[in-house]
Amino acid sequence: MRIALDATYSIDKHPSGIAVYSREILDGLALSHPADSFFHCYRLKQYRQAPKPRYPNVEKNTLLPLLGGNFTRPAVFHALNQRCDRRLGKCVVTTFHDLFVLTGQYSTADFRRRFARQARLAERTSDMIIAVSEFTANQVHQLLNVERTRIRVVPHGAHMPEPLPRVEEKMILTVGAIQLRKNTARLIEAFESLPGDWRLVLAGAASGYGAEQILERITASAARDRIHVAGYVSRDELERLYARAAIFAFPSLDEGFGIPVLEAMAHGVPVVTSNCSALPEVAGTAAVLVDPKDVSSIAGALSDLIANPEKRAALREAGLARARFFPWQRAVNETYAVYRELIDKR
Repeated sequence: MRIALDATYSIDKHPSGIAVYSREILDGLALSHPADSFFHCYRLKQYRQAPKPRYPNVEKNTLLPLLGGNFTRPAVFHALNQRCDRRLGKCVVTTFHDLFVLTGQYSTADFRRRFARQARLAERTSDMIIAVSEFTANQVHQLLNVERTRIRVVPHGAHMPEPLPRVEEKMILTVGAIQLRKNTARLIEAFESLPGDWRLVLAGAASGYGAEQILERITASAARDRIHVAGYVSRDELERLYARAAIFAFPSLDEGFGIPVLEAMAHGVPVVTSNCSALPEVAGTAAVLVDPKDVSSIAGALSDLIANPEKRAALREAGLARARFFPWQRAVNETYAVYRELIDKR
């Protein structure tokens, strides 16, 4: 089978969720299906930065607009990030990660308009939609009027790392870009009420929507000396932060999935996260769920875990078990099953 994938979003110096997903699917499919041929396609800017194919069955990189013009149309074209401008395969699949741009004020009005146009075009162009959670599947169904028969849920995943020696510190860690949607300001306010010997580490680029106001809030905080804005950190540094963190806090307002929750669990860090969007679906019963719009709810959960090392230990074990339920290989296998389903229907 010849399969082409839009690999554009795998090119990112500071990979976040969609880049991580793209790389896992691209590499996982090539490794798991050596008898198939894969084409990794890029838009112009990313094409110039694309690495050479790493696997013998990845035939070549190609410029996305040229797909279909240079060779026989592939059996399947898969758009990995809810953008699919035209049919570039006999069967077309698009992954939708989230639709919070359509439901919340987390970006500029111009970006929201462009996103809405692209999402609706991708829906019309695709034979099948992969949604990364039931929450996202319901949004695709309700907001874009896509029949549920055209949607398949394939969750994101996590790797179980080789554990570093844990040297737990009085540290709360959060991972993700500093921005309005991640609810960083309320997390800071909740942290201010915690014991003065605890620290908060924010690992993620300080460039998201609303970041400037959040940074100003940190500067003005009475606890500013205990808040460390780490910026984007390397994978090795992030591993070291996980090994030192006593609690992982992720009170995001809206997530289509929530990879950081699984990653923290996979590293044995007890998790506090939100009771809305896809986060309860991802966390199950292995995290403390809070109302992300209620500072006292966030502060109360953090304070309770600080005071109860036994509860932290129980959450650590529950989180490890939960993370094992979402290996990236599962996502690869279920994605390929969608391709086979479409091909078999033709």
